Amino acid sequence: MGQLANLPNIGKVIEEQLSAVGIETTEQLVQTGAENAWLKIQSIDSSACIHRLLALEGAIRGIKKTDLPAERKEELKKFYFSHKK
Repeated sequence: MGQLANLPNIGKVIEEQLSAVGIETTEQLVQTGAENAWLKIQSIDSSACIHRLLALEGAIRGIKKTDLPAERKEELKKFYFSHKK
């Protein structure tokens, strides 16, 4: 497993998906942002769920997805429901 697996919420599957869409470092993930990274993953995995989006945001912030601020969770939920297939 690579560098991304050291981040909270990032396991083998998410790390492999990020790599498949060209995101291989923490810096690339931060620059891409949770929403855009999730959209890239969704393009190769239509089952990408809200939990994956929350996990990406948590990873960027260095916290567990359950510890995300409620306001940010709501923003991400709105984004998810406006983009899910």
